[in-house]
Amino acid sequence: MRRNPEPAFVDKADLSRRALLRGSAALAGGFLIGIELPPARARADEPLTTGIRLNAFIHVAPDDTVTLTLPAVEMGQGVYTSQAQCLAEELDIGLDKVIAAHAPPDQANYGSPIFKIQATGGSTTTMAWTGPLRKAGATARAMLLQAAAAEWGVEAAGLTTENGVITDKAGGRAIRYGEVADRAARLQPPADVKLKDPSRFRLIGKTVHRIDTPDKATGKAVYGIDVMRPGMKYATLMASPVLGGKIGSVDQSKALAVRGVRQVVVLEDLVAVIADNTWAAMQGLGALAIEWAPGPNAGLAQAQLWADIEKASEGAGVVAGKEGDALARLKDGTLFEATYELPYLAHAPMEVTNCTVHVHDGGCEVWTGTQVPGYAQAGAAKALGIDPGRVTINNHLIGGGFGRRLEVDGVIKAVRIAAHVQGPVKVVWSREEDIRQQLYRPLYHDRLKARVENGKITAWHHRITGGSIMAHWLPPAFKDGLDIDAVDGTTELPYSIGDMLIEYIRHESAVPVAFWRGVGPNGSIFSIESFMDLVARKTGTDPLAFRRGLLDKSPRALGVLNLVSDKASWGTRAPASPFGARRGRGLALMNVFGSYLAAVADVAVSDEGDVRVTRVVVAADVGNVINPDIVVAQIQGGVTFGLSAVLYGKITFAGGGVEQGNFNDYRIVRIDEMPSIEVHIVPSAENSGGIGEPGTVIVQPAVANAVFAATGVQLTRMPIDATLIAKAT
Repeated sequence: MRRNPEPAFVDKADLSRRALLRGSAALAGGFLIGIELPPARARADEPLTTGIRLNAFIHVAPDDTVTLTLPAVEMGQGVYTSQAQCLAEELDIGLDKVIAAHAPPDQANYGSPIFKIQATGGSTTTMAWTGPLRKAGATARAMLLQAAAAEWGVEAAGLTTENGVITDKAGGRAIRYGEVADRAARLQPPADVKLKDPSRFRLIGKTVHRIDTPDKATGKAVYGIDVMRPGMKYATLMASPVLGGKIGSVDQSKALAVRGVRQVVVLEDLVAVIADNTWAAMQGLGALAIEWAPGPNAGLAQAQLWADIEKASEGAGVVAGKEGDALARLKDGTLFEATYELPYLAHAPMEVTNCTVHVHDGGCEVWTGTQVPGYAQAGAAKALGIDPGRVTINNHLIGGGFGRRLEVDGVIKAVRIAAHVQGPVKVVWSREEDIRQQLYRPLYHDRLKARVENGKITAWHHRITGGSIMAHWLPPAFKDGLDIDAVDGTTELPYSIGDMLIEYIRHESAVPVAFWRGVGPNGSIFSIESFMDLVARKTGTDPLAFRRGLLDKSPRALGVLNLVSDKASWGTRAPASPFGARRGRGLALMNVFGSYLAAVADVAVSDEGDVRVTRVVVAADVGNVINPDIVVAQIQGGVTFGLSAVLYGKITFAGGGVEQGNFNDYRIVRIDEMPSIEVHIVPSAENSGGIGEPGTVIVQPAVANAVFAATGVQLTRMPIDATLIAKAT
């Protein structure tokens, strides 16, 4: 299995996911203020050459533009804007003055208070960075006020700020931030600052246009795949079609005869063609005659993978959560049991894996889009056998990450290739390579058992079996055999369920695994919410009423459930549809990522078993909202991503390799298949939760439950199998 190097800066403390989320505010303290950094880049072609850096996040230019060095990476989720809103709110500037820049590898300043490493993922950005960014903005503002007050010989308390201008109303004078920034930077930052009262917010909580949209609309935005360097060559690569296979032999003659091909790089486990352009590189790759040494995984097949994980699920599990004696109570009475299975999934983002590298003078420069710049730096350094300080990471916008860029195998492969190339080289994977040679969402097998008495669940057993991502991605978070991500969403249910036992069994295969949008709750929430519907229907109870009866201790969960049921007209039949005579309405509820969501999906099912989702309604309580429009957009995008998974998504293996290779056989929802999506946000004063992934999680069980309602058949292995719900003729 491919592994990332563990960086030296990983904290070995207890990294329980829930504990980290609860403690993030306390961890996000003043250590982030007042550190002088090497110049960051606002855009790939616009280095910071003038102006003053006030702290780790704020650089003020003479023209009063403010570059915000943002700790989280922008990959379409809107953090350039939402993070800028937090900082600009306290700094008292308009978003029109903001230039956003990705942070360089720098754990001291940009390490996530939740992960304790520099990473963007897990829907944690708002939870992790709202407090520190507001404090950084308020601190910089206080320093600017102090500098202006010293220049004028007045008290700072008598000065005001607005849109980057400091005003002394009593003295009838004003000064711009850019004019006083130099003096402010020489001051000692205040030990504590007072943040704005929410009643005075101009930006936080408001729908504002995204600051990265103009550059994206005009083509000025630079994604990793857009990087151009003087004298750059282009490369594409191929690894063994069998997992873990090696190169046997390569006949390069026909490839080198292709016009524009300059070089073939043959490594132990891959071959790359270097050319004057990407097309020539791809043509050259296709002309290679390669003999592979497939290795021990040549017999890997999907049926065996399913059989192996089912067998593993019978073993003893590591206890993730326990209350009372669930096993004793589940020996008799009215019992229900079911098993749910989720397949491997690929990320398949719009921007395929790519990385530009220049190895020279004992060092290395990298241009890419990564969610983990520190890991990328460490991985590149290890590949070359040099000190990480000799590796420069230039981070860029990511054209869809979904967890794929939490891994740095693409960077490491590009560096290994570039070590054999004179000058910079851009390595771009084909779509087929991107799907067949990545790290996948784990195979999951969830077994649930419950006892029901008087319409209430009084005992509950949930056993999760699957590969561990944490074991290789963040080893300190994998303790005593427990993967905290795999069981996320299982131990703090919104429901009152009596005695409870949650177990985890780590089961690895030859298939490498990685985070996928929705992470662990993809499996846990899908199985829990599917099981809730199964129990409700087998006891003759309406699924909504059944859930309501278990929410006496969770008012926020009950709130989103009530709202979504009202907006979706629960209790009425799903509207007639030309896509199929059988129609159903399904429900799901969750509280993970610090947020509460409920969804209702309407489906139509044809006699042949084809499923068309016609409407999805989502109610969300995400606590304090930074930008309502971004919340809605993230839920819409997440729902679309989840629809592709529940309807079509699967990576399967035969002969040791992945059977899928492009969007013809790794299907995603197409535009003519899109349902209407309605999003309703619950006003809340609670701490902000995450929203990048919940939409993907919540829609999958809602759709599966709607199919159950329409057909009377509950499908327990995803994606939905038309043959199992086709009407008998």
